Amino acid sequence: MDSMRLIALAALAGALVSAVPAIAGETELSGVVKPHYTTLSNRTTFTRWAYTNLDLKVRKSPSLRSRSVGRLHFNTEDGPPEIYLALQRYTDAKGNEWVQTQLPGRPNGRTGWVPREGLGQFRLIDTQLVVNRKTLRATLYKGGKKVFQAPVGVGKSSTPTPAGRFWIREKLAGFGASYGPLAFGTAAYSTKLTDWPGGGVIGVHGTNEPKLVPGRPSHGCIRMHNRDILRLAKQMKPGTPLLIS
Repeated sequence: MDSMRLIALAALAGALVSAVPAIAGETELSGVVKPHYTTLSNRTTFTRWAYTNLDLKVRKSPSLRSRSVGRLHFNTEDGPPEIYLALQRYTDAKGNEWVQTQLPGRPNGRTGWVPREGLGQFRLIDTQLVVNRKTLRATLYKGGKKVFQAPVGVGKSSTPTPAGRFWIREKLAGFGASYGPLAFGTAAYSTKLTDWPGGGVIGVHGTNEPKLVPGRPSHGCIRMHNRDILRLAKQMKPGTPLLIS
């Protein structure tokens, strides 16, 4: 009976490990590393992120010869450490590692590659926030399961909330009653208000005008009732991927 239990436990452990792709180790052939890509994040049930290690250029492809599409930086516009998602890893024939990431800033959605040493330790998260601009609902998933839902206010037609794949970069407080008890800064930027404080960062925050939620009253930010943003803050951390549809 003990041996049967050990076999069952080993099978369960193997299933759990395979649920999230491992990132350690390399594929080798005759002592030479075979160039390959590894998925680091699916942005739904597992996402890896890291702080900045070095101020490096972000390249269009995983090569120092590739043109620059941006640069890593250490802090957000509001001061907290900047967060970068780790989307893919590429290992070349010499064993050099590159990480594909997405850049905060205009135009929204830019991706590029940095040497692995440009980012710090990878941190794993299993949450995803989805904001639906049609239904005016925000839903938080954890491990693919719905754990939170609330009505939201989004941008008006003249200053719309941008659609796309982003992430939660920071958690902030003390911005005044119009932002409620706290706010989350995202990697989405307004496509209309470039001179907005902070450069037009789209936030997810509370409000002192609860009657406007749900609705389309904002300059692009995503508003929630104060009780809902506080509930969300207990279950969502910076690094969480954000899908705005």
